Amino acid sequence: MEAMSTPEAPQIGTVEVLEHQTVPTTGDGDHERFSHIIKKDDEMKGYVMGEPVIALCGKKWVPTRDPQKFPVCPTCIETLGRIRAAGSS
Repeated sequence: MEAMSTPEAPQIGTVEVLEHQTVPTTGDGDHERFSHIIKKDDEMKGYVMGEPVIALCGKKWVPTRDPQKFPVCPTCIETLGRIRAAGSS
């Protein structure tokens, strides 16, 4: 009879790096209560051409409303901060 192998436990002092990946969401949830941050290049695509854009938080939608009337999405702000911090190092 063979012994079952078990996954190795992480060693003390090792670091596991997980890649952050945003997953586009299209649900109505809390995302509809916020303005979202998009790439500057996508602004015309969304507002003028009517094409879907993807916010930094992962929300995918066609922008149709005035973003000045809503608070900015906290997830977008956090993601933008991480992008800026990574670019300055």
